[in-house]
Formats: sequence, structure tokens, C-alpha cells
Amino acid sequence: MEFTTETVSGVTIVTLLGETLDASNAKALKTDLVPVLAPGAKLVFDMKALRFVDSSGLGALLSCLRQVHSSGGDLKLCEMAKTVRALFELVRMHRIFEIYSSREEALRSYGAEV
Repeated sequence: MEFTTETVSGVTIVTLLGETLDASNAKALKTDLVPVLAPGAKLVFDMKALRFVDSSGLGALLSCLRQVHSSGGDLKLCEMAKTVRALFELVRMHRIFEIYSSREEALRSYGAEV
């Protein structure tokens, strides 16, 4: 899965560009994200393009969260489609990830100037 990155007030925003995060691309995404998951990183994953996530995709996101947390950083999610949000709530992932309605809210949660 392709993504873009930008930095705003010390927070790296990773915009996921594909519509699906599943077994076909989850492993590649984890591999491609390694340079972004730096120690102490403050990350926001913008998920507005995603329309479908399967268990492999959830596993990839959890792996990223664990890696970032283990090095003193944080990872938050924003702009989820209703279908993706429903999945996160169904499997209780909304209790593990901080999820925000907008990119601005996620940035403000870090104390960033928007």
C-alpha cells in the first residue's frame, strides 16, 4: 500500500492512499513504514481513503502501534470511513487506538498548532 508523509509541528502525518488494507498489502505496508516508526515518533495515520480493512490489516496497524509505543512514541488514527470505524468498534480496537474525526483534532491532541 502506498502512503505519503508530511510533518506538521513535529507530528508526522502518514496518509494511507489505498482503499483496502488486507492480506495482499499489509506485510508490505509494515515493511515500508519502518523508517517512519522512529524512536519517540509522534504519528497520525490519516485513513480517509480506506474503505476496507481485514484482520491482516488490523494486525499491521497493531504492529506499528506496538513498535512506536515500545520506543516512547505514539500513534493516533484519524478520518476513518464509517465502515472501517464500525470494524474497529466491532473488534474493540477503538479501545486500543486513539481515533479522531479529523486530522486537526489528532494534531491538537499532541498539542500541535494547526
